[in-house]
Amino acid sequence: MKTSTLIAVAVATLMSTVSAIAQTGTAAPAVSANDPRAMVNQFEATTGKFEGYRRSGAKGICATGEFVGTADARGLSIASVFRGQAVPVVVRFSVGGSNPKAPDNTKSQRNLALQFNLPAGEQWIMGNISAPVFGSATPRQLMDGLIARQPDPATKVADPVKVKAFTDANPETLLQARHYASQPVPASFGSVNYWGVHAFGFVNASGAKQFGKWIFEPVGGLQGLSDDEAKAKGATFLFDDLRQRVKDGKVAFNFNLELAQAGDKIDNATVPLPEGRKKVNMGLLKITAVSEDSSGPCLTINFNPMVMPKGVEASADPMLPARAAPYAISLGRRLVEGAKQQ
Repeated sequence: MKTSTLIAVAVATLMSTVSAIAQTGTAAPAVSANDPRAMVNQFEATTGKFEGYRRSGAKGICATGEFVGTADARGLSIASVFRGQAVPVVVRFSVGGSNPKAPDNTKSQRNLALQFNLPAGEQWIMGNISAPVFGSATPRQLMDGLIARQPDPATKVADPVKVKAFTDANPETLLQARHYASQPVPASFGSVNYWGVHAFGFVNASGAKQFGKWIFEPVGGLQGLSDDEAKAKGATFLFDDLRQRVKDGKVAFNFNLELAQAGDKIDNATVPLPEGRKKVNMGLLKITAVSEDSSGPCLTINFNPMVMPKGVEASADPMLPARAAPYAISLGRRLVEGAKQQ
């Protein structure tokens, strides 16, 4: 896609989603959580600005793959992605955070972003992370957390008093970090679970809607590293590991949907579905190739989760529409700066 087209898409996305974002705010703050430019600016102020790179998940690599849906999925949704034919998928694996030099051997976030290219020009775009919950329930909470963690100009670190005050008032924002701390360092991008964290509705041929939260689970099982193994691996092993595993045909994920029941919390990404919810296998994602350089087909995709096919609908989770406009603004900035990957 040409750069001019990408900018036009980014602007269109921004204009179509600002009104939705405006509905998610609360009382008038000093820095508005409803202003997508302010949100991106705050990310840069708190986590650092690295020109040309994504403001989150900066260290990443492109891949491609295919997805085949199941009969069980077709019973839940009319979406064309589930018809049973192989669907091409653009994939991006990344390490969490804004630093393109983030180490691979730490207990931090891994990301799996996907763009399913469907018949009749439809697309399905999603972002998945290696934790069952997101770090904020609302845009206001996300903005306040970023402000609290903004480094002091003099000390170059966040004020611990401000951080404690925020986390004491918002304890649910600690759940994601606690999950990462409880897990081993992933041995590979291909050996860790990836959750969608937000709820979506799946609409079948009769019009019935089933909400659920999905998880991509590695076919080969989970594989982590001990502290000594992680140290020995060094800070830059994930990309080469992924290339080798894909070459060997060993990177694939089951797309499993956990079905929500009446009374389950489906509008808050800091709350997972209760344990034991029925799980339906929606299909198999196979990774078939990995980019050999820092470009690739995912470089300028902004992975807006509000892009869905017919048969899939967003829940009332306020973080879903709140992502779209900041993503568009971030993409526009990266294109002007010169989009980079790693």
